[in-house]
Amino acid sequence: MSQWYLSYNGRQEGPYDLFQARERVKAGPGGYAWREGYADWVPISHVAELTETEVGIPAPPQARRGFDEIDFTIMGSEMQFVEIELDPGESVVAEAGAMMYKDASIRMDAIFGDGSTQGGSFTDKLFSAGKRLLTGESLFMTLFTHAGQGKARAAFAAPYPGNIIPVTLANLGGTLICQKDCFLCAAKGVSIGIFFQRRILTGLFGGEGFIMEKLDGDGLAFLHAGGTVIERQLKPGEVLHVDTGCLVAMEPSIDFDIQQAGNIKTAMFGGEGLFFARLEGPGRVWLQSLPFSRLAGRMLQASPQRRGGKDDGSLLGSLGSLMGGDR
Repeated sequence: MSQWYLSYNGRQEGPYDLFQARERVKAGPGGYAWREGYADWVPISHVAELTETEVGIPAPPQARRGFDEIDFTIMGSEMQFVEIELDPGESVVAEAGAMMYKDASIRMDAIFGDGSTQGGSFTDKLFSAGKRLLTGESLFMTLFTHAGQGKARAAFAAPYPGNIIPVTLANLGGTLICQKDCFLCAAKGVSIGIFFQRRILTGLFGGEGFIMEKLDGDGLAFLHAGGTVIERQLKPGEVLHVDTGCLVAMEPSIDFDIQQAGNIKTAMFGGEGLFFARLEGPGRVWLQSLPFSRLAGRMLQASPQRRGGKDDGSLLGSLGSLMGGDR
């Protein structure tokens, strides 16, 4: 009997026999499946053996959604990139400058906003682009469309060391809240909007400001985060304290607030700042071990212009670094 492996949001499960795989798919039909004989991972919705309602009776076909269904492979470990396979006519939208390579049959077009309003009025496109300006992103994104025959591939690379997170928005109720600079690319039809922090203190000290990004739709989106990435499922009422820069994304059901980091002495000398993020379930959160701001800060501290360059290797230089907090 064939053994099945399932993948949800980049996390592999299995091996399962056919009965176990079908039961698992009932709880989560939006992932990918693989078994011996398959050349690559296949969307579960395309596998008749796993979506049968009764033995020998396939489930009714689902209506076509408003997004392009794309296949992908994430490659690498510390410096990852995602290779996306497109059928003729399929498209993927990406941040400007994210492309690594593409097949010649894939056409590139600079678009206004995120592409979710293509075909709409100019006012809709202008509003879409304006939302991106509020999050600090460019007015334009790049749309990659397969204009040839057969399969074609395009790859998009992470901007700094870390991991790429594939997220199927249909499995999250259609919406995901994430930090402003973590979006990499997505299937055409995913809307990249804005999310306002309603609490003043959370907006001032929450690490992400008053405005975060909001991804809407049913398709695949790819996020990038620094270092190692983990996913935590918080139960109703469960509270998690997180460094404000380590939060990557969260479901809308998560209550996001800030809390003072201990007493005054801990806040001043504990090295964790004055506040940390308070996340309360229910819902899922994604956390990163190396925020880019932390990486950039250490690089700035280690630069010769910051250290002076003349006393490197001397006893005085070491004492000066210790007093300055460069540990």
